Amino acid sequence: MSGPSGSSASTALLTDMYELTMVAAALADGTAERQCVFELFARRLPDGRRYGVVAGTGRVLDALQDFRFGDEELASLQGSLDERTLKWLADYRFSGDVDGYPEGELYFPGSPILTVSGTFADAVVLETLLLSILNHDSAIASAAARMVTAAGNRPLIEMGSRRTHEEAGVASARAAYLAGFGATSNLEAGRRYGVPTAGTAAHAWVLLHDDEAAAFRSQVEALGVNTTLLVDTYDIRQGIERAIEAAGPELGAIRIDSGDLGVLARQAREQLDALGATDTKIVLSGDLDEYAIASLRAEPVDSYGVGTSLVTGSGAPTASMVYKLVEVDGRPVAKRSSSKESRGGRKSALRRYKPTGTAVEEVVHPVTVSPERGPHDRVLPIPMVREGETLADLPGLDDGRERLRAALVSVPWEGLKLSRGEPAIPTVFPEH
Repeated sequence: MSGPSGSSASTALLTDMYELTMVAAALADGTAERQCVFELFARRLPDGRRYGVVAGTGRVLDALQDFRFGDEELASLQGSLDERTLKWLADYRFSGDVDGYPEGELYFPGSPILTVSGTFADAVVLETLLLSILNHDSAIASAAARMVTAAGNRPLIEMGSRRTHEEAGVASARAAYLAGFGATSNLEAGRRYGVPTAGTAAHAWVLLHDDEAAAFRSQVEALGVNTTLLVDTYDIRQGIERAIEAAGPELGAIRIDSGDLGVLARQAREQLDALGATDTKIVLSGDLDEYAIASLRAEPVDSYGVGTSLVTGSGAPTASMVYKLVEVDGRPVAKRSSSKESRGGRKSALRRYKPTGTAVEEVVHPVTVSPERGPHDRVLPIPMVREGETLADLPGLDDGRERLRAALVSVPWEGLKLSRGEPAIPTVFPEH
């Protein structure tokens, strides 16, 4: 689940008018109660990516419990929908089942990431809610996981809230933490989801004071010598000298936010060591992405702060997931449009592994067909909701962090490259 406290905002109108139009028409012609199965999946990975990371499932489950049409929501729909549909919405409570990949699981083209079973009306009205959360959070987590891999053992802090919508900033911080970031500067993500928070002063703090030394002394006096001082407002070399003068050689860290970061990190390390501040860490920030982080691997960097590229998915701001009807009253149905085909029938998936733990393929199969399961193979979807009720003891955010860490270890080494290539693990669809 998402954490100790969810958002208080209504999620009922996180739906599209075309979904409500279909509900209205289905109520009118008697098809609203037909038993259906919808699947949420990605036809392909974003260009250049070799794997995707499932994120946002916990937020989906929270939102599903709050998905209600109250008086205010219904009033806004007056005149757009008939009274029968408005009454149906007033009584709406999702009463179906949900199965899916837990957060932190890897996904590939065609993976049945989320399966929703229920009446047509019950399930179709959720399309925008499910896609908006999972497309965003999975895109952020997928980009963040690449950054974590590029950083190796060096920690990362998420600091992109000022580069996106206010609620997207909270969700991005949660997704980044799931992917392995150590902390966020977003306090609401800390309150709502328990994500560790951290941060330091900006250039405005230095500019506020009459001189840089005064700014550093004041920060150290208020926060202690373990604080992080931003040293590149003026001249970096002088900034480092003044930082050590203010805090002594026990200064926790310096941050560099601009310039040729690799060169500056090397020069800063030499200067800090010469000043006796051998344990003072170097934090780099400033328009970093996974490629910039990878290029700094050989430099004396201790941690990274990532903002804009994280909250925009590092060039892939959506996971391009879709939500398709695949079964009606037990009968498989499928879309045949060119380049947008879907595979009919409810499906499950298992991932095959070598005895060494390396994943070799993902088998997506009809639930009516059980492929032979090897001793190391693992079924991926888990039950999440039954008859509208979220199941107890589902994996949490920290469980997802650990799941992703283990999943990335299982990926063949070439699948972790930042260069373009085929999906890290091929998806297999056996004939049925």
